[in-house]
Amino acid sequence: MTDLESIVKAALELPVAERAKVAQRLLESLDDLEENEIERLWAKEAARRVEAADRGEIESYEGDEVHREVFGNER
Repeated sequence: MTDLESIVKAALELPVAERAKVAQRLLESLDDLEENEIERLWAKEAARRVEAADRGEIESYEGDEVHREVFGNER
């Protein structure tokens, strides 16, 4: 069992209120990402999406088409 699996197993054995506290602390820790790390992650996600589009795995739409569909009129 890996360290991560051991930690998860131990956390799941906690009472519900304690698990909630652990979950809250973990979620709060995600807010601590530095701006450059956030930018790096978004750039990585953008690259992943472009590659998926290039492979034809996702469909794209013109902005005017989306606006018309959402708002029912031209921009």
